[in-house]
Amino acid sequence: MGKLVHALRDVVLLLARLGIGIVFIAHGVSKFSAIDGTAAGFGKMGIPMPTLSAYFAATVETFGGAALVVGALLPVAGVLLAVVMVGAGIFVHFKNGFFAPGGYEFVMTLALAALALGFSGGGKFSVDAVLGARKGHPVAV
Repeated sequence: MGKLVHALRDVVLLLARLGIGIVFIAHGVSKFSAIDGTAAGFGKMGIPMPTLSAYFAATVETFGGAALVVGALLPVAGVLLAVVMVGAGIFVHFKNGFFAPGGYEFVMTLALAALALGFSGGGKFSVDAVLGARKGHPVAV
């Protein structure tokens, strides 16, 4: 790939990480801000161990989203975020069909975006790339 394509790739990865990460952070923070209500809602939806599940989802969405934003521990963040979205799909969205409102299209998109970004290498504007370069590993392309 040419230099321009490499530069564009790094900028696009940064923008995608920012956008998807902010969505996850917003959902995680909203769960934390009303954690008792989130747990009660999870219980009504039949999610096992609703209080623990609410804390797990809120933590993964908040900190996993932040990891996407800064580009740190991307494979771990991507997998954990995808797991939470698959859980949301299984317990809430799949039974509603594909389309919104209530369908699984949004959680499926978020799960796949998290995985794609998690295994993208993050580009040169990521903590993972900076730390990898410091350890003598080339930036993933």
